[in-house]
Amino acid sequence: MIFSGTASNTSNGIDRKRAMAIAMDSDADMKDLFAESNRIREQFRGRKVDLCSIINAKSGACPEDCSFCAQSAHSRTEAQVYPLLQKEKILESALEAKNNGVRRFCIVTSGRTVSARDIDRICEYTSEIRRIGLLPCATLGMLDYVQLSTLKDAGLNRYHHNLETSEAYFTEICTSHTYRDKLDTISRVKSLGLSLCSGGIFGLGETWTDRIDMAFALKEIDVDSVPINFFSPVQGTPLGDKDVLDPREALKIIALYRLILPDKEIRVCGGRPQTLRDLNDHIFMAGADGLLIGNYLTTTGRSPDEDLNMIRDMGLQV
Repeated sequence: MIFSGTASNTSNGIDRKRAMAIAMDSDADMKDLFAESNRIREQFRGRKVDLCSIINAKSGACPEDCSFCAQSAHSRTEAQVYPLLQKEKILESALEAKNNGVRRFCIVTSGRTVSARDIDRICEYTSEIRRIGLLPCATLGMLDYVQLSTLKDAGLNRYHHNLETSEAYFTEICTSHTYRDKLDTISRVKSLGLSLCSGGIFGLGETWTDRIDMAFALKEIDVDSVPINFFSPVQGTPLGDKDVLDPREALKIIALYRLILPDKEIRVCGGRPQTLRDLNDHIFMAGADGLLIGNYLTTTGRSPDEDLNMIRDMGLQV
């Protein structure tokens, strides 16, 4: 059994060689893999599920050319285009999220970065989100040290900035900024002591080697939370005709990330309903301990009640 006893007594997780062996073993018994990853989740993360929710606070017209993104100005999609939302709309969504048991609420904007005026407004939103009892998070692109420091002073708890994929595959999905640009932003987040949420999107055409490479890059960075997103094709983007991942492959990704990063938050986010379909509840057996509930940026999610019932039915707690 190639994954038996892989990480049960250490917080270091499995090594790259073992991870690749599991990834490439098409005959591996998924029940045994889940038994291991589920046990590691319970050992390091307990039986609680950390819930987060997002709001698409500024949508569309993004100058970056990410091939997967419906909001890129380089693609022709039906994604909405609008400037930064008003505070009332942000707080309405935050309160709704809190009523659904969410602990973290993230403000997301399209674009490479945000203007000084928008930073000031988002700082105000951040303070209000913390005041109503939620942990504020933000996804605002590639910010400099001063911008991040200003947000931290306003009460920002966590910054989200995905690597998206491996360094080797990155130029296949984006050419308007670099993998190094990503790492520089992450370095600034870490230097300020902000909690860091960073992961990627799976199903873009990457190989298992790319997936494992990204996992070990995230391990070296020492992230706090790893969002696992599954690609959902949108017509009008360069990848619009690509198929979604097989749900069993998606679950194997979750399990491997748990085994490589045993003590980190493994958070399943975008593309979950479309990819996993009737196997949504298997994410916890595969090792996930975090969940994005509600709608995503340009696609709809499952209803919060459906996900909350799923968590309770699995014997877990919010």
